[in-house]
Amino acid sequence: MIYLVAKNKNRRGCYALKTSNGTHIAGIKRQLYKELGSKGVQIVTVSRPTAFGEYAPYNFVQNESEFMNKAKELVK
Repeated sequence: MIYLVAKNKNRRGCYALKTSNGTHIAGIKRQLYKELGSKGVQIVTVSRPTAFGEYAPYNFVQNESEFMNKAKELVK
């Protein structure tokens, strides 16, 4: 399992989606980074949230659609 994470570089906390690695997730990551990367949003994958305290607190979402919507809200 991995966690797909979206974080605004200027804010505390992030949104995270527990998922499995694969080309589908890489595509989502690329798409969001292309849309949001220049707007200060990091899109990364991590193996264990507890090992990456710089993204805390983690707000876990239930599905890919919710993750994408929450990631896009980070630029507001």
